[in-house]
Amino acid sequence: MTVSRRVIGAAAAMGVTATLVALAPMAFATEEVPALPAPTGSHPVGTTSLYLKDTSRADPWVPEVPFRELMVSLFYPARSTGAHRASYLTPRESELILKDAGITSVPYDVLSKTRIDAYADAPPSGRPPGAPLIVLSPGFGNPRSELTGLAEDLASNGYVVATIDHTYDSVATTFPDGRVTTCVACEVPDHDPTFWQKVDQVRAADVSFVLDRLTAPDPAWPAAALIDPSRIAMAGHSAGGSAAQAAMVADRRIRAGIDMDGVTNGALPDTGLSRPFLFLGRQNNFTPGMPSAAGWEGDWPHLTGWKRWLVVSGAIHPSFTDLSLLADQLGIDLGADLSGTRGLQITRTYVRAFFDQHLRNRPQPLLNAPSPAYPEVTFCSP
Repeated sequence: MTVSRRVIGAAAAMGVTATLVALAPMAFATEEVPALPAPTGSHPVGTTSLYLKDTSRADPWVPEVPFRELMVSLFYPARSTGAHRASYLTPRESELILKDAGITSVPYDVLSKTRIDAYADAPPSGRPPGAPLIVLSPGFGNPRSELTGLAEDLASNGYVVATIDHTYDSVATTFPDGRVTTCVACEVPDHDPTFWQKVDQVRAADVSFVLDRLTAPDPAWPAAALIDPSRIAMAGHSAGGSAAQAAMVADRRIRAGIDMDGVTNGALPDTGLSRPFLFLGRQNNFTPGMPSAAGWEGDWPHLTGWKRWLVVSGAIHPSFTDLSLLADQLGIDLGADLSGTRGLQITRTYVRAFFDQHLRNRPQPLLNAPSPAYPEVTFCSP
């Protein structure tokens, strides 16, 4: 659920806050089962997991592995609910994540009990090719599950969503044969000036490979014909947000992108990026003029298409994911002025508005000016 203790130094360099690590000794304050809020759309949500193997490249973090393996979760509008709800994490993944964070005051399997709305392998809804595809990339060290609340909401509103575990830079990734890989990249010294650029490049390659497999004549998902390959976009949290830039530069199929609270690493070329891009981050970290906002300020002139820079008051780094909400429910005080529920609500609303405008051609006044319904959100003009 958080950045590994081994990478707190790297996290600081990325401008993130390892809050769960710092507050790990706090007591387990509730026996309630954690739960994500219901999606806002009209569709039931289905989900399925894909195992993908890229034989064209060795694993960049473990070179002795001659191929790259990925686990991807797809969330999609369903015709009806399935027989049972999907799992948020396995008990083993929950244990590894909590141990890595140094959290011993909650049951190690508690995250595996988190209730979500998606139903495992529910029958997909829609006519091909009708649904835009959104790729979501999590923060460094974090599993793809941290963006489940956002993925479910987008799927309930008619999108197909692919969340990616970037193998060996996630604390816990479980494969179909039962293997669980851990964060090898977390052991790499972050003082190497090329480290974060490598993270971006690896993730960009992962994203392109996933797009290849979902849009191929023999796609990895039997229902992939539902995806409209002309309407693809990406959003990411933290390192995933920086990777969204790198992926857009590398792959023109990605029509629009969002960086949620991630320091960027100079991926934009001098010629610029003309496709729509949204910065969405913490007010206390990404307000123009702050040292931690220097990357966004450097990128701003190179974003030559539609662009917005929004900051959220009271937010902390996990506010744009499920993590702040789950911490609230588990009685872990992260020190945020913004509740986890409100943080996820803001994230869902602005991310969905961005994709509705740029993938569905539905103008969104919310993206043009401050809204009294969301006074926490400030529009910046660096």
